[in-house]
Amino acid sequence: MSQKFRSVSLGWLRQLLCLIAIAIFSTHLVAAPVLATSMYTMPTSVDSSTWVLDEASQISRINEGQIASELKVLAQDTGNEIRFVTVHRLDYEVTAQSFADELLARWFPTPEARANETVIVLDDVTNTIGISVGDETANVLTDDIAESVVGETMKVPLLQSNQYNQSFVDASDRLVAVLSGAPDPGPPVYDNSVETERTYATAEETAASRGSSTTWVIVLLVAATVIPMATYYWYLSIGG
Repeated sequence: MSQKFRSVSLGWLRQLLCLIAIAIFSTHLVAAPVLATSMYTMPTSVDSSTWVLDEASQISRINEGQIASELKVLAQDTGNEIRFVTVHRLDYEVTAQSFADELLARWFPTPEARANETVIVLDDVTNTIGISVGDETANVLTDDIAESVVGETMKVPLLQSNQYNQSFVDASDRLVAVLSGAPDPGPPVYDNSVETERTYATAEETAASRGSSTTWVIVLLVAATVIPMATYYWYLSIGG
């Protein structure tokens, strides 16, 4: 084998090793799990100074202060307490609703302690919302109203360009009115003539995207192996 041919072969070998290293690194990036919020990462208890727990950093400080102030007054006047929680991604098979139920039980362990409590959880990855309500509060905040709060008052602003601040401010205003004994103002009126477009990926779309990325990595690995070998035998045929 000539010196020139050995040089070309070594060059291809180096390129092959580089491609394999890049492909393996990309596979690890694709397969690496994204840290999720679990019950163990949440505070074990809350007090009268904690009304908004914005773990996903989606609420501005101004709006967080406004909401906290309204909820504090509500608690002082009526004894009804509301906690808003945002999280960024939940553990596998954990939903916003089950997380809200677990938080309510964790923070207020007995039926008496959670009788006048409400916990609302929003996962900003899926934009799903869960609400858990104590027994006494449920007499005023009925199932229909609670479902409307999370399914309309909070959900519609999220469908319109992920307006998280608007979602929480509107929900706070409505809940404060209902739990203060005022008539339910209902969900805000939005312009339904403008078609809203979903701006987040569903779990199915995320899984499909992950599968597509893995397929491309496999294709690159195969190409990185086959192409240099084919080129090598072609050079052999020329030299032979």
